[in-house]
Amino acid sequence: MSSRLYPLYQRGNPQLRVFLPNFVMKLVKPRDPQPANVVQFQVSVEMTKFDIKNYLEKIYNIPVENIVTHVRMGKFSRSKIGKYVIKDDDYKVVYVTLGIMAILFLVKSPAFIEDLNIPEEAHHSAPAFIEALDKSYKTTALNCGIAAGMYVITLIISGWQVMVNKRS
Repeated sequence: MSSRLYPLYQRGNPQLRVFLPNFVMKLVKPRDPQPANVVQFQVSVEMTKFDIKNYLEKIYNIPVENIVTHVRMGKFSRSKIGKYVIKDDDYKVVYVTLGIMAILFLVKSPAFIEDLNIPEEAHHSAPAFIEALDKSYKTTALNCGIAAGMYVITLIISGWQVMVNKRS
């Protein structure tokens, strides 16, 4: 995925290498309404589904369930000076379906749902747990400066997953 050249290793020198991707993924607002766990990106035409999955999972630790891609044609426009036609570059549109716990990347990236500081008494009943989870998620999102919408269905699934894991 990366084709940058690195200094040659010489005996005795540390082997410090940073691998940077050659691609840029632009997060865009979908034209049509999408489910809560679907995100749309604009990427280079050369980027494959495998590259996209590795980019999100290895660099940002975002679990990916499914990837759908298609290429959109660039816009045509007429030159103001001459009478010739100018065509913008084509680009690839990617719809990424995120995993169940991926919604937490919108917050300050807490690694686990336990990082949301849910009170212990809320763990005993489902409605109290969901309400505390929702309140804690809102507080954390506001503290991080993220005004993204909160996807309650994903939070409920995440909450139930934690409750089931604690019982086991």
